[in-house]
Amino acid sequence: MKSRMAEPIRGFRLPRYAEIPTVGLYLEQTIKYINAHLAPLGCMELTGSMVSNYVKKGLIPAPVKKQYFPEQISYLFFVAVAKNLMTMEHIDLLIGVQRQTYTLPVAYDYMCLELENQLFHRFGLKDTLEDIGITESEEKTILRGLISSAANVIYLNSYFEQMRREKLNENQG
Repeated sequence: MKSRMAEPIRGFRLPRYAEIPTVGLYLEQTIKYINAHLAPLGCMELTGSMVSNYVKKGLIPAPVKKQYFPEQISYLFFVAVAKNLMTMEHIDLLIGVQRQTYTLPVAYDYMCLELENQLFHRFGLKDTLEDIGITESEEKTILRGLISSAANVIYLNSYFEQMRREKLNENQG
């Protein structure tokens, strides 16, 4: 079962900060862009109303002339990963820590690499976890813990979905 569950993850890769469109995307384009990249994970969709609420609460910077740019989009990727594990208050605190500790491109790219690292390991596509980055810090340890938890939740959701499909096939066959 694990190999079937791993198929959607095999090609998973989030865009790095420098690869996020710089032309500015409207809300629906932003939602489509993020959800398309997160689709292989099966459980992390965003909606327009969610994004609007994140902006109203000051969790992410407001769009510029109704357009979202790499800064907002990278924060939205982070929120999409973290929202099933933490309260919005804690996500806001972590974003504040990031702003004091690492530049957004560095922090976001680390999150992408670590998420892929954790997922590939959890789904059996890699034998070991890599040490990502060259520094050690409490902030990095916290983020790695969050990403590890997210990978475990994604794995469990995938496992239960696979079980559901198998049971449905048994009942139909």
